[in-house]
Amino acid sequence: MKVAVVRYNAGNVQSLSFALERLGVTPVITDDPELLKTSDKIIFPGQGEASSAMDYLKDRKLDIAIRELKQPFLGVCLGMQLMCEFSEENETECLGIIPATVKRFEDTRKVPHMGWNSVFSLEGPLFENVNENDYLYFVHSYYVEHCNQTTATSEYGIKFSAAIQEDNFHAIQPHPEKSAESGMQILKNFLEM
Repeated sequence: MKVAVVRYNAGNVQSLSFALERLGVTPVITDDPELLKTSDKIIFPGQGEASSAMDYLKDRKLDIAIRELKQPFLGVCLGMQLMCEFSEENETECLGIIPATVKRFEDTRKVPHMGWNSVFSLEGPLFENVNENDYLYFVHSYYVEHCNQTTATSEYGIKFSAAIQEDNFHAIQPHPEKSAESGMQILKNFLEM
């Protein structure tokens, strides 16, 4: 199985690669659109800022390539946010795969939202053998609003999308590679799709 991890102007590629290796998969880290098209599974991780990340994707025509993918695809953290239509972070037009908006947590909350938080209302294959209200590790200042594509929810002052799905495109806001057994189960479920 060929698993590609998208390299773009965002961090967090190494810890995700180590987690995949613990599951017996050595990923290819790439920003080559042709290599993505021929991969069995694609993971789109990220920590960073939305507009510079989108600029990198557009410069390499990755924005077009990603939208056309038919194989299982997993966005993580910033990767999830960039799958939406628009982010309030520097007023960024994103990939438009998920019809949702990425919003900043209100100033009444400590930002970034960082640490362990429970996820609930779990739906879909990504959460098989993951328990309702399990804790996963979050680090984010922006969140995806609750929408029809929400497959898991978390709460930080307000309820927000902890995971979303549209066809072959899956995404999760917390970092599965930093979320102990439950996070590894989510990665395993994705690899088994």
